[in-house]
Amino acid sequence: MSLTPIAAMVRKDLRLFFSDRRAVITSFIVPIAIASFFGSIFSGGGSTEAAKIPIAIVDEDRSPVSAGIVARAQADATFEVTTPDVDAARQAVRRGTVTVGVVIPAGFGDAASLAFFTNATRPELSLWYDPSHGMEMALVRGVLTQHIMEAVSAEVFGGDSGRKLVDDTLAQLDRPGTSGLDEDRRRALRDLLMSARQFYSQAPRDDRTGNSPAGAGADSTGVAPARGRGISIPYTVRAEALTSGENRAYNGYAHSFAGMGIQFLFFAMIDLGVGILLERERGLWKRLRSAPISRRLLLAGKSVSGTLIALMSLLVSFSFAMIVFNVRIDGSVPGFLLVAVSCALMACTFGLLIAAIGRTPGAARGIASLAVLMMVMLGGAWVPTFVFPAWLQRLTVIVPARWAVDGLDAMTWRGLPFAAALAPALVLLGFAALFGALTLARFRWEE
Repeated sequence: MSLTPIAAMVRKDLRLFFSDRRAVITSFIVPIAIASFFGSIFSGGGSTEAAKIPIAIVDEDRSPVSAGIVARAQADATFEVTTPDVDAARQAVRRGTVTVGVVIPAGFGDAASLAFFTNATRPELSLWYDPSHGMEMALVRGVLTQHIMEAVSAEVFGGDSGRKLVDDTLAQLDRPGTSGLDEDRRRALRDLLMSARQFYSQAPRDDRTGNSPAGAGADSTGVAPARGRGISIPYTVRAEALTSGENRAYNGYAHSFAGMGIQFLFFAMIDLGVGILLERERGLWKRLRSAPISRRLLLAGKSVSGTLIALMSLLVSFSFAMIVFNVRIDGSVPGFLLVAVSCALMACTFGLLIAAIGRTPGAARGIASLAVLMMVMLGGAWVPTFVFPAWLQRLTVIVPARWAVDGLDAMTWRGLPFAAALAPALVLLGFAALFGALTLARFRWEE
C-alpha cells in the first residue's frame, strides 16, 4: 500500500484544521481555560483555606448541657455557627445560607442526662438541612455526636445537675423493682455511679506538682466548661496523603487537565466526523472513489490525521499545565505517552464512527455531543466516581473515558510505574479496534 495518498490526506487535514479558528479554539484554548478553572477549585494545595460549614443552632433548652454543645460547636474549626431563633434558622436553611439547622428542645439536657444511665426515653434533636448538601449533613451529624457526648457526660459526671441526677439514680436503684434492671446489673450500675461520683468530686491535680491546675477542665476544642472534660473520642488521627514515591503534594490541576483534556479531545474528533459527512454531502467522496483510493486507504489517512490532532490537543493541554501549574509526570513518561497515544487513537476512531453511522452533519453532531457528555461524566472527568451509586460505579468500566482519566492520573499525580499504564492503554486500544471495525463495516461512499 502506497503511503503517498495517506501523507497527502494528512497534510490536507492538518492544514484545514489549523485554518479553522473554531477548531483550534475548541481543541487547545477551551480545555486549558476550563481545566484551569476546575483545577483551581479542586486543588489540594495547602494554601487553600477549607470552607467552613455554616450551621445554625437554636438553644431552646438553656441548660448547662446545651450551652456546652453550643460552645464546643463554636470552637470547632469545621463549623461556622450562628444562634438565631427557630423561625430565622428555618428560613436560613430554606434560602440556602445555612447548610444545617440544629434545634435543641427544652428539657434536652435533663432528659439526655437521665437517658445516659437508665432506660428513660431519649430526647429528640431536630436537624434541618439543605437537601443539596447531603454529604455535609452526614459530616455535621457525626461531629455533633462527639460534642453532644462530651457535653452530656461532662454535666452528668461533673455538673451540679449531674450530681443531683446521680444521687436520684442511686436512690432509685436502692428501691428494688423500680429501675427495670435485674439484681446483678442494678448492683453493677450502683457501683459504677458511686465510683464516678467519688472520682469527679475530687479536684483535678497536675501530674507533676500535685496541685489543681489553673483553667482545669479545658478540652481539645478550646472550651473550658469548668465541669470536667466528659467522655471524648479516645484517639487522635494523623492523616497522610499518599501520591507518588517522592511523596509530592497532590496537585488538583493534574486530574482536572486529564478530565477536560479527554472531553475536548472527543469534541475535536466530533468535528472530524462531521467534517467527513460535510465532504460526502459536497460529493467529494464520489470524486475520490474514481481515483485509485480504497475505502481502507481513505479511513487510514483520516485515522492518522485525526490521531495526530487529538494527540496534539492533549499534549498542548498538559504542556500548559506543566509550565503554569507545576503538573508533573511523577510516574512513567513512556507510560504517559502510551496512554496519551491510546486516548488519541480511541477518540479518532470514535469520530470516524460518527461519520460512518451519521446521516446528516447536524444530527450527527447533536447525538455525538450527548454521547461525549455522558461518557466524560461517567468517566469521572467532572465529579469523582466514588459519589456514584455502587451499580453505576460498576457500569463505568465500560466507558472509555474512565480508563483514559485513570490512566493519565496514574502516570501524573499518582506516580505509578509503567505497568500501571498497560491496562488502561490496552482497554483504550480495544475500544479503538471496536470503533474502527464498526466504522469499516458501516462506512458508505455516498448517502
